[in-house]
Amino acid sequence: MKKLLPIILLLLGGGGGIGAGYFLRPAPPDPEAEIAQACEGEDCPAQEEASAMPEEAAPSDEASAEAANEGSPEYVALQRQMIVPIVSDDQVISLVVMSLSIEVQAGFANDVYDREPKLRDAFLQVLFRHANTGGFNGDFTSGEKMSDLRRALNGAAAQVLGPVSIQVLVTDILRQAT
Repeated sequence: MKKLLPIILLLLGGGGGIGAGYFLRPAPPDPEAEIAQACEGEDCPAQEEASAMPEEAAPSDEASAEAANEGSPEYVALQRQMIVPIVSDDQVISLVVMSLSIEVQAGFANDVYDREPKLRDAFLQVLFRHANTGGFNGDFTSGEKMSDLRRALNGAAAQVLGPVSIQVLVTDILRQAT
């Protein structure tokens, strides 16, 4: 019974949170009310057009969102952080931990996930080379050092993904002494 009580409390709390979120969610916006609010009593042709348009002819939210996203880039975060040891006198003196994302052309996010092992290998080669040349020593976040690192990471991504890759983004970086 002692082991079962925390599980029951967890399920009740989770269920209560889900129920509260479901019942307390905001109402969906009314498009006609938004148009009326935007016009504020003026003669607004958009309001007349919206009320005159039959419901079947109105574009669906999904179709308009799809058209808006067409051509816009996608951002894909690599699933695990990159860890780079900093070695001096045959000893690891610190670790650099980085989170990377890749900006790709719309519709190619799955290609990144399919090629992630090869991407990680190429990125680690770049990061180890950067560490061995002193790129993570001293002020490692200075503009020059970071632009060199980004340039090398972009080149590695282009070799693996081709023209699909737009840019590699360093989303988090941390150097921790051991």
